[in-house]
Amino acid sequence: MSRFRIIAVLPLLALLGGCNFVVLAPAGDVAAQQRDLVVISTILMLLIIIPVMALTVFFAWRYRHSNKEARYEPDWDHSTGLELVIWSAPLLIIICLGALTWMGTHLLDPYRQLGRIAAGRPVPQTAKPLEVNVVALDWKWLFIYPEYGVATVNELAAPVDRPISFRITSSSVMNSFYVPALAGQIYAMAGMQTRLHGVINRPGRYQGFSANYSGAGFSGMRFAFHGLTDADFDGWIAQAKAAGATLDRASYLQLERPSENDPVRRYTNVDPKLFNAILNMCVEPGKMCMNEMAAVDAKGGLGLAGIANTLPLSYDKYARRGAVFGADPSYVLSVCTTEEAEAMQARAPAMSAAPRASAIRGAGLPLPNLSLRRLDSLLLSSPGHPSNS
Repeated sequence: MSRFRIIAVLPLLALLGGCNFVVLAPAGDVAAQQRDLVVISTILMLLIIIPVMALTVFFAWRYRHSNKEARYEPDWDHSTGLELVIWSAPLLIIICLGALTWMGTHLLDPYRQLGRIAAGRPVPQTAKPLEVNVVALDWKWLFIYPEYGVATVNELAAPVDRPISFRITSSSVMNSFYVPALAGQIYAMAGMQTRLHGVINRPGRYQGFSANYSGAGFSGMRFAFHGLTDADFDGWIAQAKAAGATLDRASYLQLERPSENDPVRRYTNVDPKLFNAILNMCVEPGKMCMNEMAAVDAKGGLGLAGIANTLPLSYDKYARRGAVFGADPSYVLSVCTTEEAEAMQARAPAMSAAPRASAIRGAGLPLPNLSLRRLDSLLLSSPGHPSNS
C-alpha cells in the first residue's frame, strides 16, 4: 500500500520541483520590498481567515446533532461583546492594509528615483544611474544604452548595486515589461513613455518577459537579464561594441517587422535620436513626429490638414502586422524650415502641387514650409493622404 502512495506523490513532487519562487526570493531591492508587501498583506488577511476556518470546524463539531450536551438557546439574538469582536478585528486589519498600501504606493512608485540600493544602504551621491531605453517590438525586446552607444535584442545587462533607470515604450501594441527578480512589471505602450527604476543586488542570470498578451509570438517574447560585476559589465559592453552592426533608422525599420523567437543580437553605432523617433512614431524619413504635431496643434493647427491627423497617428502598423483590411500606409509629412523650403522650390520650380508632394515624400524629404492654404492643398492632394485612400 505504501508503494502506491509513493507513486501517487511523485507527480506532485515533480511539479513542485519545477516551480520558480523568484517572486518570493528576488535579487533586487525593489522586488524584495514588493515581496515584503505581499507577505505582510497575506499575514494580515490570515489573521481573519484562519480563525474563521477554525471556528467553522469547531462549531460544526460542537453543535452537531448527536451532541446532547451543547447549549441550546433558540431565543438568543444579540451579544454586544461578540459584535465588537466581529467588527473591530476586520476594521483594524483594513486600517493596517490601507496604511501599508499608501506607504508602498509612494515608496515603490516606479517613476520615483531610488533612495537606496539595499536595506540600510542609501544610494551614493556619486552614483550615476544606468540609462536603458526599452522598446517592445513584435515579438522581441530592444534595449538601447545611450550612455555607451550600443543596443541589444533579447538581452539585458546591468552592474550589481548600480541604480537602473528605464524608459519604456512600444512600437505597436501594448506589452508589459517584467523582470521578477528586479522589480515589478510596467506597461509598454506605443506613443507613450513609462518609467521604471530598479537595482540588482546579486550577480546571476535572470529571466524577463512580457506579461501582457500581444499576439502570435507572445510566448517567445522573453529575454535574459544579467546581473554583472563592474568588470564583467565593462566586458559585456565591449562585446556589444565589437559586434559592428549599425542600428540606424533604416535597420530599425527592418528589425521592427514581426518575427518570433529571435536570437540575441548586438548593435553598435546606434542613432542617438532613434528612441525619441520611436516614441514619437516618426522613424520613417519625412514623417511628422507626434510631439511636432502636438506643437502645431497647440498653436492653432494646420487648418484642413489637421482634420485627418488622428488616422495617420495609428501609423502603418496594421499593414506590417498582416492586416487584411484597411488603407495603405499613410502619414502626415513633416514641415521644414524656410531655408529648406526655398531650396526645395528652387529644385522643382515647375512641379505642380500634387506631384511635388509625392516626390518629396518619395525622396524622404520634409514638406516645404509654405503658406497654410497651399500646405493644406499639398497635404490633401498627396496620394498618401488618408482622405485619398
